[in-house]
Amino acid sequence: RRAIEQAVRSEEDERQAVEKAIAEERRKRSISSAPQQPARKAKLPEETIVMIADDSRVVRVKTSRLLTANQYRVAAAEDGVDAARQIEASPPDVLVTDVDMPGLNGFQLAKMVRDNPRTAKLPIIMVTSDNEQLRAEAARIGVNVVLGKPYPEEQLIAHIQQLMDGQAGI
Repeated sequence: RRAIEQAVRSEEDERQAVEKAIAEERRKRSISSAPQQPARKAKLPEETIVMIADDSRVVRVKTSRLLTANQYRVAAAEDGVDAARQIEASPPDVLVTDVDMPGLNGFQLAKMVRDNPRTAKLPIIMVTSDNEQLRAEAARIGVNVVLGKPYPEEQLIAHIQQLMDGQAGI
């Protein structure tokens, strides 16, 4: 009788071990066959909102025309304070900012953007006179690209596309 009970326990232990192995195999298969996260696609220009923060109306209009001619959507801010307010309400995909603006300059705006967890990864292009000290400060804050004035228009477009591709992980 003891031998029978031991055989039954042994059989039950073996059955549980087999069931456990089958369950583990199913789990491994479901993990390997689970759909992978699709790679994020870069936004097309017509899906991309570029904010221009510049106190010069002429620069805002000229840059807006360039961007819209290249199919980008544009948000314009007349200074750093206006840009900060708009970014807080609805962050753009890319920020193009001047350095010298009243109220909140480009460095202060960029630092504010980087310090906010909601906008910390927002790509920033800073436009300034070509000065190494300003470039170093921009890099320290986390500005992605610094363009010296004047810059070739196609260079701005190329940087925006490159930053958007980088956001998508391309």
